Amino acid sequence: MTGRFITFEGIDGAGKSTHIEAVAQRLREAGATVVCTREPGGTPLAERVRDMVLHTSMDVLTEALLVFAARHDHLCEVIKPALAAGHTVLCDRFTDATFAYQGGGRGAPVAVLEQLETLVQGTLQPDLTIWFDLPPAVAAQRRAQAREADRFEQQDLVFFERVRDAYAARANAMPQRFARIDSSLARDLVWRQIDDVLKARAW
Repeated sequence: MTGRFITFEGIDGAGKSTHIEAVAQRLREAGATVVCTREPGGTPLAERVRDMVLHTSMDVLTEALLVFAARHDHLCEVIKPALAAGHTVLCDRFTDATFAYQGGGRGAPVAVLEQLETLVQGTLQPDLTIWFDLPPAVAAQRRAQAREADRFEQQDLVFFERVRDAYAARANAMPQRFARIDSSLARDLVWRQIDDVLKARAW
């Protein structure tokens, strides 16, 4: 793999999606070929799985297996070929979201998720994960103003506290690739933090 793999994480309402295109534009101006994608999703098959996961009630293990199946297709069809071609891949959520939502939020055993992660990804991990951290109460206020909620966004604050804690645990375990962004600040101040992270890596 010769390209760069950057993922964007955070609870629903943290504002990450609004900054992905800005990062893409910044990197394109620096000469990179950028591929923007998302999870669950990113391929026709994975997008169908996304619709099921977001809108159909199911057992948490079924949910985790579906998410990793979609991820395998996404890696094979989009992410790995782009990286092999030297492109920069920007992905709105990746495996950290599975540990946060299916693990922290829904209670799937971490050991099972780790086995699936190894099976699907091998040793592949993002080069950088930009984590938009925000108190769940603030995120809930933002979500209420933005769109109709899917079945995850309908969960209570306790659920999102567990999700946030799971993100923090992943960040603490892999600090070399995580960059925590204080997403409670104004949009321009959030962007300044992201820009500083990219500059620190000479990207």
